[in-house]
Amino acid sequence: MAKAVCVNGHKRPAGAGEEAGGRQAARKRRKADGGRGPEEKSSHLSAALFGEDCEISHDQLYELLKYAALGKCHNATQPSWCRIYHQRHLAGVVVIVLHEMSQLHFYKFYLQFKHLRKLFRHRFTLTPSANFLASLYGEGANLKPQNTAQGSPGCKGYIDTECDQQRTDSSPLFGLDCEMCLTAKGNEVTRVSLVDAQGQCLLNELVKPESTVVNYRTRFSGITKKMLLPVKTRLSDIQTRLKKILPHDAVLVGHSLNADLQALEMIHPSVIDTSLLFARNEGRRFKLKFLAKAVLGKEIQCEQKLGHDPAEDARAALELAQFFIEQGPAKVAELNLEMLLTTEKLAEVSQKKAVLQPQGCRVQKQLNEPPHLSKPCFLDCLQVTGQKPLLLGRQEMDSSGLCQSNLSTSNKQILQRALEDVPLSTFSIIQFSLGPEYIASHLLAGLYEKVRSKLTDMLTIYAGPFEESFCLKSVKKEFGKCGPIQSLTVVTETYQPYVCIQYEVLEAAQLAVESLNGAEVAGSCIKVQRPITAGMLDCDVWIKELELDVENEGVIYVAGLKESLTEMDLQEEFSQLKDLETLFLPKDLQSGKHRNCCFLKFQKSQSALDALEVINGWSVKGSKLRSRNALASGHLWRWIWQVNHSNGKQGGNILYEKMEQLSDSEQDLRKKVKKLDHHIKKLYRSLQNNTLCIVLFPGVNSMHGSQSGLGLMGIKDDGGRSAC
Repeated sequence: MAKAVCVNGHKRPAGAGEEAGGRQAARKRRKADGGRGPEEKSSHLSAALFGEDCEISHDQLYELLKYAALGKCHNATQPSWCRIYHQRHLAGVVVIVLHEMSQLHFYKFYLQFKHLRKLFRHRFTLTPSANFLASLYGEGANLKPQNTAQGSPGCKGYIDTECDQQRTDSSPLFGLDCEMCLTAKGNEVTRVSLVDAQGQCLLNELVKPESTVVNYRTRFSGITKKMLLPVKTRLSDIQTRLKKILPHDAVLVGHSLNADLQALEMIHPSVIDTSLLFARNEGRRFKLKFLAKAVLGKEIQCEQKLGHDPAEDARAALELAQFFIEQGPAKVAELNLEMLLTTEKLAEVSQKKAVLQPQGCRVQKQLNEPPHLSKPCFLDCLQVTGQKPLLLGRQEMDSSGLCQSNLSTSNKQILQRALEDVPLSTFSIIQFSLGPEYIASHLLAGLYEKVRSKLTDMLTIYAGPFEESFCLKSVKKEFGKCGPIQSLTVVTETYQPYVCIQYEVLEAAQLAVESLNGAEVAGSCIKVQRPITAGMLDCDVWIKELELDVENEGVIYVAGLKESLTEMDLQEEFSQLKDLETLFLPKDLQSGKHRNCCFLKFQKSQSALDALEVINGWSVKGSKLRSRNALASGHLWRWIWQVNHSNGKQGGNILYEKMEQLSDSEQDLRKKVKKLDHHIKKLYRSLQNNTLCIVLFPGVNSMHGSQSGLGLMGIKDDGGRSAC
């Protein structure tokens, strides 16, 4: 979150638009390292993969890949389960497929996948498939390597406005807006307007582009060829004039201001971007025309006019910023802009329906029904648009669309080819494999049994000793405050009785160890511990790494809820918590009843930490709450529930006599997984910024059993980690 800067006694998020200023300078410095150029917008990915909404089908994955690769220009639509912002600015799409591996492999070797689990914030469970590539890309796919490079235009050195004086409450605001035409070089400025805090126009100049104009965009820019013929002013002249006009503590205001500063090839340290100031859900933005009408009651960009008036737009953005500063965010919230926009769109739809009355039924049907997802050969669609996809790995498709194996190719060879060829392709599929000797059905079954056994131990705690006549009901009640209990049994093999409790979520077991060890329960001072087995020797390491997992950032676990509480009750109870984004109430997958716990996701990690202090001991309808950092808040909790209730059934026909063979090969398998993790890290680091990268564990669906897959995804940003 951007820091707030005080202006006229009110706070404004001065960092809201700093992407166009401070970040551009950083990108310029990184240009030599192959980073994104300053004139390019960054693409972003958002997905509500939390709780029960974490299972994604192959059709949904297909939606994402199709839109990422083709975009709106080729009739592809935004995926239904996530959203890509600025898709056209994606540098490429890279899909890394870990052949014959499943979610089971990821969590069996969770500690070995050190880099993979830290690179990607978004994860989802993937429905398993018997033939993954065929189900994803359709039949008849013809994959060929890319032979031509798609280079990125170089970036000129940007000019600093040199407004480096510290900002204060009296720092002046200036509204800025530019109109651009499309030239052989790209977007170039053709008109610049600057207004002061009183709305007086200080600069309103036409600018002669350096390169030949390809499209004047007259409908939007209002610029024509005739208007630019007598113009002598160049971009460098505008840069000089702006530097002279702006005082050293100036604050620039605009709508999507980064585009204007990029076109001006200038850097300014303090800006207000009204497209970010009046934020929408999921990172979307309101248009300036809508905000001017809804907030200021002004009509701008009227259709009767030829193009936009940059002075009018600059003045509107300035007044919007002033409104926000003077009235504050509470007043903006009262305007209910989302509702106003929805009403406006419905009115537009009604008008269109009235115009198309003869075809009204057909129009209404198209409006109400979700678009039908036809599935032609995905790779053929790419090639029609001139994109030649790249496929590297042990499985390749021939011209008939059949998968052909090439087992002589090693992961190291695949990586080397990928490092050379991926930069030359806009869409790449890279396949790695552990090798056939490590994915045999009996080894998979043994692997499943080991994971199930470890999870069971991590969900189990032993408490005691108790007196001979202790009250079991009191023990169950006290330990039930930590979370949902699956089973509770009394251990009688010991001198004094102990209780063995198996929970349904990892957080509950850990909370019991942390809060009840050494406590007095049922009249006895007890010790609480997990089982002591060889598989549990690294339990503390697991707990620590799960807490630090990027998927659990800003997420806390809350226990002690009464079963009578509804989701609406909880939302009302927790509404006072700062930056609360999502509430997830787990349900029993068989009965459908909610458990006595929930997960809270916050926009900021610090807000989650603050909430922990508030919630611990908080009383809700007579029940005291307990909380801690989340360990398995996303897709993992559902998988744990399934494993915990499977009794080994999901692993297929488990061949116990082969368990010894698995133990012999497990050390080699760990080494292979660590190397594989290193390969993925190396490939990821080589990718150009703004590349969508998806890592897929396809899952297993065969006669020997079924295991769900796993997906990890993100868009590589300047920091080298997926953008959230």
